[in-house]
Amino acid sequence: MQVNDAIERAALFATGEGFDAATREAAKAIMQDEQQLLSCFGSELSFGTGGLRGILGVGTNRMNAYTVARATQGLADYLAQTGSKDVAIAYDSRLHSDEFAHVAAGVLAANGVKAHVYPRLMPTPMLSFAVRELGCDAGIVITASHNPAQYNGYKVYGADGCQITEEAAGKITACIERVPYGAARPMSQTQARGAGLLSDIPQSVFDAFIEKTLSCRVNPQAAAPLRLVYTPLHGTGLEPVRAVLDQMKGVERIEVAEQCVPDGHFPTCPKPNPELREALALGLELAEREGADLLIATDPDSDRVGVAVRRRNGEYAVLTGNEVGLLLMEYVLRSRIQNGTLPQNPVVVKTIVTSDLAFAIAQRYGVTVTECLTGFKYIGEIIGRLEAAGEAERYVFGFEESCGYLAGTHVRDKDAVMACMLVTEMAQSAAAQGRTLADEIDALYAAYGHMENRLLNFDIAGAVPMERMKQVMAALRSDPVKALAGSPVTAVKDYSAGIEGLPKSNVLSYATDDGLKAIVRPSGTEPKVKVYLSVRASSREAARSALDQMEAQMRRLIG
Repeated sequence: MQVNDAIERAALFATGEGFDAATREAAKAIMQDEQQLLSCFGSELSFGTGGLRGILGVGTNRMNAYTVARATQGLADYLAQTGSKDVAIAYDSRLHSDEFAHVAAGVLAANGVKAHVYPRLMPTPMLSFAVRELGCDAGIVITASHNPAQYNGYKVYGADGCQITEEAAGKITACIERVPYGAARPMSQTQARGAGLLSDIPQSVFDAFIEKTLSCRVNPQAAAPLRLVYTPLHGTGLEPVRAVLDQMKGVERIEVAEQCVPDGHFPTCPKPNPELREALALGLELAEREGADLLIATDPDSDRVGVAVRRRNGEYAVLTGNEVGLLLMEYVLRSRIQNGTLPQNPVVVKTIVTSDLAFAIAQRYGVTVTECLTGFKYIGEIIGRLEAAGEAERYVFGFEESCGYLAGTHVRDKDAVMACMLVTEMAQSAAAQGRTLADEIDALYAAYGHMENRLLNFDIAGAVPMERMKQVMAALRSDPVKALAGSPVTAVKDYSAGIEGLPKSNVLSYATDDGLKAIVRPSGTEPKVKVYLSVRASSREAARSALDQMEAQMRRLIG
């Protein structure tokens, strides 16, 4: 049945009037290879709260102009139900990102919806900002975040500047499913502009974003000399990060020239993920040559930031996303208490897979920690609920282990531009006392206890990997993990039931009484099952030993 469905879809691409000649020829060639046929046409890219994401190419399971046009027609049909008429659009440096952005704008225009498009590549957080700044009803950003070069994606935001909710995603999906492939025809840019249905987002929006970002500094007087290496990893961060860092006294910025050129092939870092040391290789080499105090790197759409700091022995330590988040949380809370700006009943938000050491820090400062599901959209939703209650000022900081951070409420997604500013300011504040961020993380562990975290990614192969991912999770539910590193599991949580006031999610959590935890979830954007391991122990060595045992166990179970 699946092969028959794939043949039917491929035949449409091969013969349909709505497809260009190159696409028709490629579809015909794919039909000659059953594995390729199943891979490209055996399923469809699923649309969820993260929108679409997939490998570039021809097919219903690929990112291309036709899957983008179909998704946008579905979005336009959904917006028509609510009378919405304005959408902001941004795109990153990935292959075909600008093309897909203008296909989306053209389809919207053909439906009488005005598209406000950034005239040059811009970070994802600046799309979130533009939606609210321009009073738009929705937003689209063309990006695959930190994925390798063969990927691209399409994310949709609501009028609140957050990625869409499960409810909205379901309604948009229903609209998309009614649109035949090749049926959505974009209006030309010339026609759209002439009809007043396409306009550039003005420079004033960029300037307002930078101003709002700078207003989130918690210690603007910090001005200790700091040599800093920055790299945008061929992405969108260069212009806004420069604009922010240029306003900070005492900062000597050194850029990785090769990676300042936007390039969707990512020639110097095939995996442009700032969580990975390999992605930071050129930056670390330059930092070592220059004797820099700090390295910061933003991913292609500049919503994540990676950080490395020079230790006193000259070596560079790459901090984990959890470590940077915990340092920023402690720094923001401490600074705002010192300058008298910490609000009453302050709230810090973290995802369920992010370090539980946040609870110990929060207890010291009298702060409430609110947990949410994995994905920064849930942090954005919590900000929105606080705002609706007239309590937006209570939100102090939010973070997730995958290098995503946010202070302030003008953006409703993780923001690497702001994070670069705060990490730099935090390093300057430490330098004023003769310390480094390496000293700060050591002090944090000494004060709150040592915690180590590790993320395991299990790539799922095959023509239809999503089915295999379902099988992995079903097997874990039928035969639950009973021990971690030899310690009995005493708490099992299955988030598919919608527990602890959170939406239903395909996530399993196992914990022991002595501080070991493993959380398993399939990726929503890639054919991967992710396992988040954490250990709280008396020392780094003890924690890593337990992590090694847990990793070996999980590789036997899933790998």
